[in-house]
Amino acid sequence: MKATNLKFNLIDSYLGLLKSLSPDNRLELISKLSDSLKGSKKPSNKSLTDLYGAFKTKKSADEIIADLKKNRNFNRKTEQF
Repeated sequence: MKATNLKFNLIDSYLGLLKSLSPDNRLELISKLSDSLKGSKKPSNKSLTDLYGAFKTKKSADEIIADLKKNRNFNRKTEQF
């Protein structure tokens, strides 16, 4: 199935669901969809560099791995039926 056919099938499926809504509910949905489109045109002030460096430590990667392995606790307790 081509991507365009999939899009149209998805749209038809949504329209089938929306036909059962009252006219007031449809208008409310249209309003919310319009508002969501208007809001998405604003450029985002977040930069990808803001996400970099969220985890800061002075330990090396090998030290972190060693700590994780040391603190593992395997406790296999099985419950009786």
